[in-house]
Amino acid sequence: MEQGVSGRVLMENAGRAVAEAVVERAAEVEGGARVVVVAGKGNNGGDGLVAARLLYNRGLDVVVYLLVAGQELTGDAAENYAAARAYGVPIVEEPTHQQLREACANADVIVDAILGTGIRGEVHGPAREAIEAINSAGAEVIAVDLPSGVNSDTGALCGVAVAANVTLTFGLPKVGNVVYPGAKLCGELRVVDIGIPSDAVAKADIRTHLITPELAELCLPARWADMHKGDAGRVLVVAGSRGYTGAATLAAMGALRAGAGLVYLAIPESLNPILEVKCTEAITLPLPETETASLSPQAAAAILEHAAACEAVALGPGLSRHPQTAQLVRDLVASIETPLVLDADGLNCLADTDVTPLTQRRAPTVITPHPGELARLMGRDVPTLQSDRLGAARAAAKAFSCVVVFKGAGTIVAEPDGQAWVNATGNHGMASAGVGDVLTGLIAGLLAGGANPEQAAIAGVYYHGRAADLAAEGRDPRCVIASDLLDNLGRAMAAE
Repeated sequence: MEQGVSGRVLMENAGRAVAEAVVERAAEVEGGARVVVVAGKGNNGGDGLVAARLLYNRGLDVVVYLLVAGQELTGDAAENYAAARAYGVPIVEEPTHQQLREACANADVIVDAILGTGIRGEVHGPAREAIEAINSAGAEVIAVDLPSGVNSDTGALCGVAVAANVTLTFGLPKVGNVVYPGAKLCGELRVVDIGIPSDAVAKADIRTHLITPELAELCLPARWADMHKGDAGRVLVVAGSRGYTGAATLAAMGALRAGAGLVYLAIPESLNPILEVKCTEAITLPLPETETASLSPQAAAAILEHAAACEAVALGPGLSRHPQTAQLVRDLVASIETPLVLDADGLNCLADTDVTPLTQRRAPTVITPHPGELARLMGRDVPTLQSDRLGAARAAAKAFSCVVVFKGAGTIVAEPDGQAWVNATGNHGMASAGVGDVLTGLIAGLLAGGANPEQAAIAGVYYHGRAADLAAEGRDPRCVIASDLLDNLGRAMAAE
């Protein structure tokens, strides 16, 4: 009993929600649906037993496949096992692998009530066999709390995991519901109120948060009617090399679309004629270059002078990894005292040589790596980072003492103290060249406007993803390109 609400009441409410979801799906099956509930020994299994009892009482064709002997159940799960038996619910205890495969193959709806939030390590034994049987069937799958085999704390897959069509999670979303790769297996995610007291939630030490529309709007810098361009902030974008004028353009335009009053674009001098045409609203700063038309160390003095006059600097898009440019990056990261957004080749140049300038920065810093860039920075491999994206983002934020924007499906914003935010906007159309450059400029523009690094990152990733969603409306997302996000940022940032 916690906060005056018993575990049995919570389990009854959870099971009822599952039963309602099954009825919804079963109604679509002509001639009546065959429902299979696959239940484990914990509270997750107890939720499944409640659902089975309620479904059976409504006349549905339902059978429970309990992966353990009934006598192994304890607490609320044991009580609901006894109740299901008393109602006459068919229960097959300790089924064989063949029984599970046949039952799942013949089912129209399967309830996955095998494993809950406490799973650690690899799934093995009957639970693994059951997950494999569910995944090999062609039925609709409803997962209880989260798909079995997904680590609730990280979103990692514990060797094998259920691929659900619908996941009902209770009280609050779990990390495994929203962080990839686990999020991919949830299907449609529904958050169900089962009566968990709000006081209990308020007292919990929750350090992972979803970025909501309300939070993103709160993170936007203030604007006022009589402000001028100087009030709106100045951004210096240091970007571009031969063949990569697009990256520089997209970053500069991202800063402008974020509301920056003035955007300066520091570029290799030979690229100035191109970028003066491509960037009508930005002020170009042609600077000394290498023999391959990337910025050279001789550009440092001018860049530092302009950086000191700006409220934010974006460094990296399309810079190249030329050794002299890498030296320039190290010098700038070590010397710029203005809030800095570091991305793309800015990160790669440090990873190729020395990350010390980043770790020793004292001014506010946001880095925006994709998995490959973060792997190079941290000296780790991409699969390892991707298996625990949340942990990787937190580790990087602590190691580099900065805000980390770990890009990808479900982009994560992490702070050095362990607080983290997960973004749910965006779509697969963002897997396109230049999309990250827009985000770099967007975050820099928000910083220049007065947001702190955390706020700029949170609002930046949310509206960046929402712009992609708006760009995809009425068409296949694969047709979305980076400039479409720029065109839709105004609508994305309008009050929803």
